[in-house]
Amino acid sequence: MTYCLGIKIKDGLIALADGRITAGTQVTAARKVTLIKNGKDQFFVMTSGLRSVRDKTLAYLRREMAEKKAKPFPTMLDAANAFAQCLRTVAKEDKEALEASNLKFNLHAIIGGQLSKDEEPTMFLIYPEGNWIEVDERTPYLSIGATTYGKPILDRALKHETTMPMALKLAYLSFDSTRYSSADVGYPIDVMTYHPSDRKWREDQFDYDHLVEQRHWWNKHITDLANRLPNGPWMDTLLPK
Repeated sequence: MTYCLGIKIKDGLIALADGRITAGTQVTAARKVTLIKNGKDQFFVMTSGLRSVRDKTLAYLRREMAEKKAKPFPTMLDAANAFAQCLRTVAKEDKEALEASNLKFNLHAIIGGQLSKDEEPTMFLIYPEGNWIEVDERTPYLSIGATTYGKPILDRALKHETTMPMALKLAYLSFDSTRYSSADVGYPIDVMTYHPSDRKWREDQFDYDHLVEQRHWWNKHITDLANRLPNGPWMDTLLPK
């Protein structure tokens, strides 16, 4: 399983991907998000699903981009459509054989950035069939993989107007909730930010020991907040007098 999260706020983009790979009883780490150079710009791609499908789709995308040479994608819409077409090609070549081996063709991808003719940064979630949706201001994030556990805090606290420092905290807490409840999601995490003010990507990787303070702080304070919640009507009916 995987947890990948893309956030779009007024200050830019955030991409977060866990690094845990599980196969039976074996656990390894691998990078699930990558920056792809497109002329003078870059865009990110992160995926959940079969690693072999991911690698082949990205290889086809890079080959197409190399063949274009001096013609990089002008917009993220063009990049997303090209990725979707490469994914459809891989599906035609491999889906039947994979499913015959009881392997589901289940690649989902989030692709985002700001290219030369984009007025602002944006992101797309691409489904295994090659169709897609674009991020929306009312729901300023896209997630793939084990999405259930990290969703509530984003729905409650993340807005388009949220600042970048706050959005990074929410991204971490969304991952931490997922990691805590899903054995298939874990460290290290790769995190990228894009700031349209200087059109620069920044990236870093964090392991379990890097975030001890944040993890302990959250565990303590979420328990304290639960204790401070006003008593409900159950106090009269569900507890002994």
